[in-house]
Amino acid sequence: MGIFMIKIPQLLIAAGESKRMGKPKQLLKWKNYTLIEHQIKNLLDTNQNVWVILGAHSKLIIPIINNYPINISLYENWKIGMGATIAHGIKKIIKKSSEINGILISLVDMPLISSVHLNKLIQTFSKSKNKIVVSKSKDGYLSAPVLFPSIYFDDLKQLKGDQGAKKIIKKNSSNLKIVHGYDLLIDIDTKKEYFFLLNSITHQ
Repeated sequence: MGIFMIKIPQLLIAAGESKRMGKPKQLLKWKNYTLIEHQIKNLLDTNQNVWVILGAHSKLIIPIINNYPINISLYENWKIGMGATIAHGIKKIIKKSSEINGILISLVDMPLISSVHLNKLIQTFSKSKNKIVVSKSKDGYLSAPVLFPSIYFDDLKQLKGDQGAKKIIKKNSSNLKIVHGYDLLIDIDTKKEYFFLLNSITHQ
């Protein structure tokens, strides 16, 4: 199955409140754009359909991203947690899409993830029948972005509360393909983490 023949919608989870940050992470400045725009541009570079799930701060975010060729879905119950938000996104994509091979889930607060890494995940998937393709850090930590084949859609739709897709990855540890993300798999939760990361890319 060639990479250009497969359909892998991109699901960007961007619904959180950013409580520890003290301001919406989605609207932090990153490389001349907001963080969410930066992520959307990377996702669009995969030449796959892009879905963005919003919740908190949606009224501030929508005017910023409304002109991008993406699908925006509002999840009013975003406070329930990550698992419920992912399940909402999966259901929306499946309802609107046909003959999709898998779904690639990304998180808005991982700014170092590039379109190169996302395309590596898709390329790996195209050669690996029904394997979950997951990113791995230099410390051996399994993380998003993660690509789930369609055989796991039912499991994803049943996620609840704040428990994300990690339990599905753990349960199916014998059916994984690893793509190394090394130092890219860093998320930002606080202002200190944000400014440290911003400073590190500015001085590269």
